[in-house]
Amino acid sequence: MRTKRTAGLLAGVAATAMLLGACDTAGDEETASEDTSAETDNGDAGQGADEGAGASGQPFGAACDAVPEDGDGSFDGMAQDPVATAASNNPVLSTLVTAVGEADLVDTLNGAEDITVFAPANDAFEAIPSEDLDALLADQDALTDVLTYHVVGERLTLEDLDDGEFETLQGSSVQTTADGENVTVDGDAQVVCGNVQTANATVYIIDSVLMP
Repeated sequence: MRTKRTAGLLAGVAATAMLLGACDTAGDEETASEDTSAETDNGDAGQGADEGAGASGQPFGAACDAVPEDGDGSFDGMAQDPVATAASNNPVLSTLVTAVGEADLVDTLNGAEDITVFAPANDAFEAIPSEDLDALLADQDALTDVLTYHVVGERLTLEDLDDGEFETLQGSSVQTTADGENVTVDGDAQVVCGNVQTANATVYIIDSVLMP
């Protein structure tokens, strides 16, 4: 009788050990699966970061930090409005907005479809001697020529700007070169914040005013 009881206890212990071992194995497999998944996710994230913001169609450039993080003048806010309206909400482009108003081009730009605007930042206008800038703002015909020279009648991607030549609304052509996210327009102006989307345009903010 005692022998049978002992044998029963040993069998129970053995069964318990087998059950615990199976649980440990399942836990190890689950942990290994989670580790593998984490490594895969991290690898994907790292690969996306290496591709660069411009390559993924997102805004790029050092001056993008000056764009508001939220509100109508933010990237998300600008994407909801046509380009002249969007620019008017962005403090980085306030001088350009004044010039567009003086040239009576607000409706022209807002009503255009699928355009690209090389938009001079405020610093670009400040680099022009004040008497020359005042004279330009007072001459609507000359101002219209200058401003429409900054507009191309199609949306341009970062890839398009690599060794590109594009006819502007003014009639002359601008030339662009790109080395990664280092983009130059007409051999001198640098894109300081690019791939900014509005409802009807792609905007590349530049550090110089282009002259036709």
